[in-house]
Amino acid sequence: MRHDNGGDLLVTVLRELGIDTVFGIVSVHNLPLVEAVDRDLRFVPVRHEASAVNAADAYGRARGSIGCALTSTGTGAGNAAGSLIESLSAGSSVLHVTGQVESAFLGSGRGFIHETKDQLGMLTAVSAHAASIPDTEQAGRILREAARAALRGPAGPGGPASVEWPIDLQYAAQNDAPVAPAFPAVPAPTEGELAAAGALLASARRPLVWAGGGATGARRELSGLLEATGAGLLTSNSGRGTVPEDHEQVIGNFATSPAARSLLADADVLVTVGTHFRSNETADYGLELPAAHIQIDHDAKALGRVYPIAHPLHGDAAPTLTALTGHAAPAEAGWRDRVRAVRAEVRATLHDAIGPQAAICEAIRAALPREAVVARDVTIPSSSWGNRLLEMYDPRNNVFPRGGGIGQGLGMGIGAALARPGSPTVVMAGDGGLAVHLGELLTLAQERPRLTLIVFNDGGYGVLRNMQDRYGERRSGVDLVTPDFELLARACGLPHLRISAEEHAAPVLRRAVASNGPTLVEVDLTALGPMKNPFTPPVRIPGRWPTRTAPPLEGGTRP
Repeated sequence: MRHDNGGDLLVTVLRELGIDTVFGIVSVHNLPLVEAVDRDLRFVPVRHEASAVNAADAYGRARGSIGCALTSTGTGAGNAAGSLIESLSAGSSVLHVTGQVESAFLGSGRGFIHETKDQLGMLTAVSAHAASIPDTEQAGRILREAARAALRGPAGPGGPASVEWPIDLQYAAQNDAPVAPAFPAVPAPTEGELAAAGALLASARRPLVWAGGGATGARRELSGLLEATGAGLLTSNSGRGTVPEDHEQVIGNFATSPAARSLLADADVLVTVGTHFRSNETADYGLELPAAHIQIDHDAKALGRVYPIAHPLHGDAAPTLTALTGHAAPAEAGWRDRVRAVRAEVRATLHDAIGPQAAICEAIRAALPREAVVARDVTIPSSSWGNRLLEMYDPRNNVFPRGGGIGQGLGMGIGAALARPGSPTVVMAGDGGLAVHLGELLTLAQERPRLTLIVFNDGGYGVLRNMQDRYGERRSGVDLVTPDFELLARACGLPHLRISAEEHAAPVLRRAVASNGPTLVEVDLTALGPMKNPFTPPVRIPGRWPTRTAPPLEGGTRP
């Protein structure tokens, strides 16, 4: 098939992928691509390339598919790198198409405008897959192979795929012969491995399950295992919502809490599914797990990488869980009751610890339908209760920066809101994180999605401030000038509401979420009042936390 230019070819490939919205910044080195997308699909002109990738990332997460970002070459591609690292950390599916200088000058070192040294090498370092388009005959194949590499599935973890495209080749006519890219074989454990793991599961009287992001494609199968065994379910942040969090056996993202540690100590078998055991979710790897450990993962390198395992099962989560559940036996009498009690205890403890912010958590959940997306930046409310206490019912609704970088929440929220326009989206951000990409308020005002941006205003970087106040002698770099958010919202043409007391939370958030467009809700944390336990992150400080077994919890209390 012949296309008049690269933009027309890109639109064809994006339609094959089911992508109807693309995020990016127009440039002299991607103009044919942007013009075609804007003509035939929807082009969203974000204000920074990093936000383009964040928005495309969340667009894919919210749909359970893939998103697309367009950036310029050189500095533009470099600006996207940080958000590509987030996508790489999360294994989320992003097709990142960036420009390149004219092919005749590529690599000449002449200082051609927008050129950078070894752009492909840079993209390779921050992407799961990276490629360069060398001519008009191969562009379609390279784009489709990149999309296949980005897509998460049973045969691989997915991640961002970057394609650089010289501008002269973008303008040229394209000859495309679509060929479906080959997918690698799906791994599967052997019958002997399944039988051995099944025998251990059959012996379990006090079983637990831990689900990570790799379990999200096996929702029905995971629920079946819980029902057959009576096991309690712990999750990583990425695994939240795989089984709806109002299920009585879901303990959730509370593994390092005292009650969950006690439950882990008493469990006789643990089944873990698709989790990386990140440092902040395992008390810096100090969390102790049962020795009778069955680990399921489609990545062979993940098996036994962090914790010892009795039975590694290399395979896709859904069929492996189905096979394993065939060996399941009910837990001993009283174990389900114990699981329910721990579930209630960890929530009640955190609810009490966050003080007046509990009213905001409850108001968000009450105002939102179950299918709404909650996008969260890295900020104290997110890390302390947004990642735990605020219930999730579907993993596609659980959008947050898994790599831990601040400033990505609003871009992600915009992408998720445009992916799912039929339901409201909420973004939780801090004033410090929002300032990183403050320009995206203009994208919000221009595109007008049904999005409520909740800004928790404490005048700086509260996480680091709490660390310095608790463990240091002075503050450094944490106290920041904060804008007048009411004036800022007015300047951007956005409605502004404020929460400065617990009783404001429900009516304000109900009004904001009911709106058909964007609203900025400012939470005045000084007026609202402090948490009972100031939040400090779960990291070791040499000389102050001498062991790996007793760091502070993310909720700010010692285990």
